[in-house]
Amino acid sequence: MSQAAALLGFVAVSWMVSALGSLPIRMNADGWYAAAEKAPWTPPGWMFAAVWLTLYAAMAVAAWLVWRQFPRNGALRLYGIQLALNLAWPPMFFGMYPMLGPAALWLAFGILAALAAAVTLTVLRFGPISRAAGLLMLPYVSWLVFSGSLNLYAAIHN
Repeated sequence: MSQAAALLGFVAVSWMVSALGSLPIRMNADGWYAAAEKAPWTPPGWMFAAVWLTLYAAMAVAAWLVWRQFPRNGALRLYGIQLALNLAWPPMFFGMYPMLGPAALWLAFGILAALAAAVTLTVLRFGPISRAAGLLMLPYVSWLVFSGSLNLYAAIHN
């Protein structure tokens, strides 16, 4: 497989996860979430899409940089785990709230905590393989901590 094709594959998978994850958000953003109590530091909705698209692109490049190296030592397996956890959060937070109420927000916070741990482990695995890959994942960790503060506020106040 050529380097360019592999990079496009990583970008495609990342953006597919992004697109699938955005479905419950788009379905509920104007519903219960519009009326929900949000943290005073919640950014405007358009910012979430812009940040996530950028983060998914950076994650894809990071995974591609690691894919090019040997040995990978399970680093890409961790990458897959964090993608799966990332995909699990929106349906819980946005999709399950109408059925489970605040419990869905607390469960979503648990998923987000597991995601942050998985991404941190991914950074620690990526870094020794490719310094650039590890560095590309750091903004993701920061955004997850920020997102965790928003999720926690929502869980406490709704």
